[in-house]
Amino acid sequence: MKAHSLPVVVIGAGPVGLAAAAHLVERSLTPVVFEAGASVGAGMRTWAQVRMFSPWEFTIDRAAARILARHGWTAPEPSAFPTGGDVAQLYLDALARTPEIAPHLRLGACVTAVSKQRRDRMKDAQRDDVPFVVRYEDADGEHELLAQAVIDASGTIRTPNPLGASGLPALGERGAREYVFYGMPDVLGAHRDSYAGKRVLVVGSGHSAFNVLNDLARLAQQAPGTRIQWAIRRPSLQRVLGGGENDQLAERGRLGLTIGRLVKEGALTVATSFQLDRIERTPDGWVAYSGGTALAPVDQIVAATGFRPDVGLLSELRIALDAGTQAPVALAPLIDPNQHSCGSVRPHGAEQLRHPDANVYIVGMKSYGRAPTFLLLTGYEQVRSVVAAIAGDWDAARRVELVLPETGVCITQFAEDEAAVGAAPACCGPTIVDAAAPAVAAAVTGDATAACCGGPPKSNADACCVKDEDAKASGTSGCGCGQRAASPVPVAVPAAAVVPVAVAAPAATASECCR
Repeated sequence: MKAHSLPVVVIGAGPVGLAAAAHLVERSLTPVVFEAGASVGAGMRTWAQVRMFSPWEFTIDRAAARILARHGWTAPEPSAFPTGGDVAQLYLDALARTPEIAPHLRLGACVTAVSKQRRDRMKDAQRDDVPFVVRYEDADGEHELLAQAVIDASGTIRTPNPLGASGLPALGERGAREYVFYGMPDVLGAHRDSYAGKRVLVVGSGHSAFNVLNDLARLAQQAPGTRIQWAIRRPSLQRVLGGGENDQLAERGRLGLTIGRLVKEGALTVATSFQLDRIERTPDGWVAYSGGTALAPVDQIVAATGFRPDVGLLSELRIALDAGTQAPVALAPLIDPNQHSCGSVRPHGAEQLRHPDANVYIVGMKSYGRAPTFLLLTGYEQVRSVVAAIAGDWDAARRVELVLPETGVCITQFAEDEAAVGAAPACCGPTIVDAAAPAVAAAVTGDATAACCGGPPKSNADACCVKDEDAKASGTSGCGCGQRAASPVPVAVPAAAVVPVAVAAPAATASECCR
C-alpha cells in the first residue's frame, strides 16, 4: 500500500487536534482522530469552570469555522470570554457532529505507541518509504493502523509535574496523593467542600496557580476559616505577577494585578524561594518542607506546577527534542523561559516542528514541552502549516501568519532576582531594577515601563522588545536578545498579521493552557 493513500492520524480531539482534522479535510486528506477520553475536548472539560484569556474571536480555528458555517452554526458573541466548558460544549461538540469530522473520530481510543512499519528506531534503510504504525487500545482490545503521517496533539493534561523542586515527586508526595489536587480544582463548584473552611497550600507560579488563588480568596469570603498559603520557587513575586497593564492580553495582565492586590491585602501568605522537597503528615496536618524550612500545616494541597509531555508515546520514532524544554529543537529557542520572556513567541510552523523522521509532528500544548504560556492561536497556526506541509504545499507551510501578544514582562527587569537562582541571560540590554521599590507594589501597579519591554507593543517579530526595535530602525545593532546554540529557522511574516487585544472581560479569567 502506498503511504500517500493512507490516512493521517491525529492524536487528541481537543481544539488543536480537531483543527488539524478540519485542515486535513479541506486539503482532501483523510484524518483519523484518536481521543482517549469519552468525548471531544476531554482535557478542557477537566477545567470547565475556568474562564479563558482570549475571547471567542480568537478561540475558533478558521478551517473549523468554515466547516461549521456550512451547517448553519451560529458562533458565540466574538467579544465574550468563554470558559473551558463553553469551548468544549458550544464549539468542539458542534464541530464533532459535522459530517466532515464525525466519521473520522474514534472516542475512547487511546494511542499507546507509534513506530515505522517493520522499522524500529535503529533501522536506517527506507525509513521514509514505509508508513507509520499507530497502535491503540479501545473497548474491543488492542489494534494497529497504518498512516502516512502522524500529528500528535495529545496535550499534557494527563502528565502533571510533581510538587518536588527537583522534578521528582517530593518525599512523601505519593503518600499524600489523596490530599493533593494536580491542576485547577473547581474551588467554587464541584470541589467546594474539599476547600471551604480548610487550610490550603497552593504550589506554583503560573496562571493556573493565579486562578486557584483567586477562587480560594473568593471562597474565603464565603467560608470563614479558609486559610491560603502560596509557595513559589522564585525569590520574589515581581516577575511572577507578570506585565500587568503592559500585557497585550489585558485579562491575563489583570489577573496578575488581582493576585498582587490579594497579597498586598494579606489574603494570601506567600513563601518565596521555597524549593519543596518533602511532605510529612503530622497531628496538625500536612507540612511542606524546603530544606529545614517548614510551612504551617495544611489540610489540602493544590499542585499548580504545570505539566510535561509524554514522550514515551513516540519513543520508537526518530524525533529531536530539546534537552531542557522537551520541545522540538528548532522551537525551543523561541519559547524557553530560561532564555527570554520578553516579547511574544516568534511565528513558527512546520519548519520548526519537523523531526528526523519525516511527517511526524508534535503540535499544540505538547509542542511546548515543559515551557508555559501556550495560546490556542499558536496551535491553530501550527496545524495549518503542518497540514500544508503534509499535503506537499511547502509555500503555504512556510507562510506563517501569526504574531502573538507580548507579556509586557522582560527577564532583565528581574535579573537581580534571577541571579539568586542561577539564571541571568541578557535579553534586552542593561538591567533596570528599582531595588528600593517593593516587588509586590511594582507588580500591583503594573510598573514595567522602566525596563525595555514596557510601554507599547513592538511591530517587528524579530525584535526583542520596543527599544530593540527602535534601535535597529535607527541603524544601530539594537540592544540584543538572549541567544541559544540552536537558531530558529527564518520565517516570513506579513506585517499586518497581528493579534488584536481584548479590552473587556468578566472578573475571573484564566490560562488557556491550564498551567
